[in-house]
Amino acid sequence: MTSGTPHAERKYRTATAFQRRIANPVLRRLPFQTALETTGRVSGLPRRTPVGGRRVGSSFWLVSEFGERSQYIRNIKADPRVRVRVRGRWHTGTAHLLPDDDPVARLRTLPRFNSAAVRAFGAGLLTVRVDLDD
Repeated sequence: MTSGTPHAERKYRTATAFQRRIANPVLRRLPFQTALETTGRVSGLPRRTPVGGRRVGSSFWLVSEFGERSQYIRNIKADPRVRVRVRGRWHTGTAHLLPDDDPVARLRTLPRFNSAAVRAFGAGLLTVRVDLDD
């Protein structure tokens, strides 16, 4: 969760409005943008979210910039079966939320540009590991 300060709340609202209205609709359509597909907890429909992360062996790692406030994290809590698009190819897997992992240290192992944005705009960071089926 965010720290509850007016600044943190404003940061959350600004970032999510930008992502929801501008960035995500464009990025999720790019064939080589890494994306996470969850199942909507209310609608049951596929929900695709552009993410930054890295495949390491049979796992895909990412850090959610708003932790449990992120809609895709709420969807994972309801149904951890997900798909991840990496380099244009979809992989199925099971997502695991890792609140005991150090998300700032984890970001140092992930793609630099996305990690910088997550650190700059995020609050309440949360590490996610997706164990891939293939």
